[in-house]
Amino acid sequence: MRHNVGVTIPTPRFRLPVLGDVLSIDADKPTQRELEMAAELGPIFERKILRHRLIVVSGADLVAELNDESRFAKFLALPHRKLRALGGDGLFTAFNSEPNWGAAHRILMPGFSREAMRRYHHVMTEVASELVEHWNTRTDTSVDVTADLNKLTLENMARAGFGYSFDAFARNDDAFVAAIVRILGYVNRTSNDMPFMRAFRRGDRIRNDRDIAYVHGVVDEVIEKRVLDDTRHDDLLDLMLHTPDPETGELLDRVNIRHQVLTFLVAGNETTAGTLAFALYFIATHPDVAAKVRVEVDAHHRSAETISYDDVSKMRYTRSVVDETLRLWPSAPGYFRKAREDTSLAAGRYPMKAGEWAFVLTLGLHR
Repeated sequence: MRHNVGVTIPTPRFRLPVLGDVLSIDADKPTQRELEMAAELGPIFERKILRHRLIVVSGADLVAELNDESRFAKFLALPHRKLRALGGDGLFTAFNSEPNWGAAHRILMPGFSREAMRRYHHVMTEVASELVEHWNTRTDTSVDVTADLNKLTLENMARAGFGYSFDAFARNDDAFVAAIVRILGYVNRTSNDMPFMRAFRRGDRIRNDRDIAYVHGVVDEVIEKRVLDDTRHDDLLDLMLHTPDPETGELLDRVNIRHQVLTFLVAGNETTAGTLAFALYFIATHPDVAAKVRVEVDAHHRSAETISYDDVSKMRYTRSVVDETLRLWPSAPGYFRKAREDTSLAAGRYPMKAGEWAFVLTLGLHR
């Protein structure tokens, strides 16, 4: 991003020659560090690491401009590009120009309608009941809430979306889940690597390649099993296998279906589990909120074993708790936007050339 003479974008203190702002890096908590910097430097600031330049934006007016689809588009930054080894041209990691990005959007749209959500509801309540039972058998010990919520969301996605179960609560060590965790950890560890550090990660790269090959193989088996099954199903996998793109009339190819399945299992699983974990934390640390949620749940639970789909929309206080959780700690703490053509932010204060990009820090925007 270039700016007019006399208009200086704030930068961190102690910028070093050649190395730039390396002293501002927190590899373990990168977005939390950027939140601290936004509080110090303001709604827009610049970081420079070696020759790479990053503009971070958290001001509401500036973000509104970046969200203008006529001027800016989704941009795949390094973390997303690294995930392409796993998710290829799936919805989360596809480039805007890839045909399957639009095709998958159009084909999968019915899978997220109100009617579809109603069909998935019984699966979700079934998995939630399994989680509660899992915790009830461990009342004499501590439980890893975050890990168990990851199991919950993985099971929900796999069963509702693809008719497959990982039996997550019956198995203490699932190779597929472990491989996914290692892959995501590898992406997080290496996305901000200095070039000279890559030579020391050869072993990690080999392990990551093996994990990706294993995960691809498991998903391919799930897809092949469904292909050989003559029974039709009301789920996302059935949509992808049998529904042609309304614009082109073509089906998604088998490799792209694999990428879409992994997109839902990885991106959908992590973000939902993170939101639930933060929500439970806030409820546990605010007794007044916990009491109100309990009253609302009891009011709609009635004598039935589970809450009905129609009752979910009536639980407005609980929904407010989830919304406030997403405001304070969004599971997607930021996203990248790229200029479609030469443009500017803030009425010309910060000109941007076509192809230049900025990071929207939602963690700061929401505060």
